[in-house]
Amino acid sequence: MAPEPLDMAPNPRREELLRALAKVRMHVARLEAALDPAHATFTGGAVWTGPAARNFAEELTGRRARLRVLTQRIVEELEDELLATPEQATRSSAAG
Repeated sequence: MAPEPLDMAPNPRREELLRALAKVRMHVARLEAALDPAHATFTGGAVWTGPAARNFAEELTGRRARLRVLTQRIVEELEDELLATPEQATRSSAAG
């Protein structure tokens, strides 16, 4: 038997996930931009040249891309969890 609408309340788990997602998105934005100044400086001009410099630039670019992929994966996992969490819960489960 389905609970009556009066027995339902906002799901606290969903509210926790929304708060966590907001915090994670803020941190992700900072993490994704963390290597941007070094990358722009290094790839934007003749800071360092030669084979070692090219290898370093490729590694820096790869790490920057990997950081972005991993941070987006964290956001996606939280979003998936949020989508799987009902907006409403019974008052008894919401309370405790």
